[in-house]
Amino acid sequence: MIAILFLPLTFVIVLGYAVAAVRAADEHPGQGPPPWRLYPGDGWVALALLLLTAPFVLVGMVVSNALHIAALWQSTGTLLDVEASTAAVLILALPWGIVVLLLMPHATARYAVTHRARDLFDFGSSLRSVRRDFAAWNVAVAAIVTAWALGLACAALFCAGVVPGVFYAILVSAHATAALNTEGTYQPAR
Repeated sequence: MIAILFLPLTFVIVLGYAVAAVRAADEHPGQGPPPWRLYPGDGWVALALLLLTAPFVLVGMVVSNALHIAALWQSTGTLLDVEASTAAVLILALPWGIVVLLLMPHATARYAVTHRARDLFDFGSSLRSVRRDFAAWNVAVAAIVTAWALGLACAALFCAGVVPGVFYAILVSAHATAALNTEGTYQPAR
């Protein structure tokens, strides 16, 4: 709970647990989640996400600067900065989400099984896997997106708090990602 509560500081630890949850869901589908502890290789998933996110951050800065027009927002100062930055984030959130959902579920499933960091960065294989089994990927992505929407809504709608919501989203995402590796062992896409 503490790791999720301080997510900006414990991002790598939470990602390591997410990969361990994918591995556990793949190896022992009927079992519960893995115990909470530090997992080796936690930084590789963070590095892969950083690699996918960095171009969107750079484009976001350009878009934010382009939208930093006082006449457009009818405001000045800090409020103008916030409005331009928020607009840039909202414009780029969907394309970023599509890229991450196209590449990361299969990459994470491979990495969870093989323990090889290069499987996280084999984006071509991820795209071939999506093309090969689009239906399974589509169902997995629907589960992932729904879990994160419900998990984040827990804070406001259900008054349950963001910590249980994020934990729920991690576990559902892990099961959905593990389902992409239906054979329990890594099969390279052809």
